[in-house]
Amino acid sequence: MEAARAGRAQAGLLRQSRTCDVLGGDRRLVGGRVLADFCGNDYLGLAGHRQLVAAFTRTAAAEGVGAGAAHLVAGHRGEHAALEEELADWTGRERALLFSTGVMANLGALQALLGAGAMPVQGRPDALCVQDRLNHASLIDGAHLAGAELRRYPHADAHGAARQLDARPGLPALVATDGVFSMDGDVAPLAALAVVCQERGAMLYVDDAHGLGVMGPQGAGSVAAAGLGANDVPVLMGTLGKALGCAGAFVAGDASVIEAITQFARTYVYTTAMPAALAAATRAAVRLARTDPEGRRDRLAANIARFRAGAAQLGLRLMPSSTAIQPLLIGSAGAAMAAASALETAGFLVVAIRPPTVPPGGARLRITLSATHSPERIDALLDALGRLPRALESAAV
Repeated sequence: MEAARAGRAQAGLLRQSRTCDVLGGDRRLVGGRVLADFCGNDYLGLAGHRQLVAAFTRTAAAEGVGAGAAHLVAGHRGEHAALEEELADWTGRERALLFSTGVMANLGALQALLGAGAMPVQGRPDALCVQDRLNHASLIDGAHLAGAELRRYPHADAHGAARQLDARPGLPALVATDGVFSMDGDVAPLAALAVVCQERGAMLYVDDAHGLGVMGPQGAGSVAAAGLGANDVPVLMGTLGKALGCAGAFVAGDASVIEAITQFARTYVYTTAMPAALAAATRAAVRLARTDPEGRRDRLAANIARFRAGAAQLGLRLMPSSTAIQPLLIGSAGAAMAAASALETAGFLVVAIRPPTVPPGGARLRITLSATHSPERIDALLDALGRLPRALESAAV
């Protein structure tokens, strides 16, 4: 492990955590400096919303902080049950099941769906999992955990997914994809993937961590935005720590599917339930996201359009994304780190994303926008991007 760590450090790819204290709105205190946050995932700015804080505080005062047990022991509270019902209704599914994190949801659900009833025999997998090449790491790890045969298709290529399914026609199959890709910001071809799966009898599983709350009717996510329902996407995963501003995740689907995941997902069975206070705060967030009384989705859409228009005027090579994730391709890890450092000097917190999170040569600035960003703040970031030194010259058209 030490040799691996030293090798990563020598390659300039070592990761380190930093303390980023919240000062309100989009401001963060980092290393004694106040920075404007353009790297978080609080897309609707709900994390500090007064209704969420009030719901959390009220429930914590009544029930305490920790749930004290796993859901299937004594940790399942009324707030958990109510949140699952509201998430199922919002996403148009029969049932939803809460997990402590999105990673745990993907690991547990895929392990249950691919491995529970079809364990490998004599080293031969009895299930097939077909995934987009740029899927989140937890989806890939979930297929490995289940012991399934994992086959990858070129990014956002539904025909490629069909070819991988056709290569192994005798195996029960599941196709898994991000709804919105976390590092590229583009949206999966969900309608085309649904057709591919229906024609071949495969199950479609969508991780909508970055689409839920910001896309589709009532913010129901990328699946709803594509006009698809439960018959098209039998299993939907969503996280609660991005647009909803809380923490945790859920998997939603038909009652029989969710019951199977309840029984066989080890990351659900063997972990303490999330605090009831957090579930209460999430319920408040769901109501706000569904009704959007303050027009936060419209503000986010306007901010995305403003940023992309300004970047085009500067000749910056943004990747093709219509979502809150706006990656600026740099190329080398060193140049991306230099660009992030220059932006921090100018007062902006923007993280450089480097391999192995992205492919070699694909280092980038992952700029994320929120409904809380003012037009003036976005213009100031654009001005800082336009004044970046040689580190960004390779990103100009």
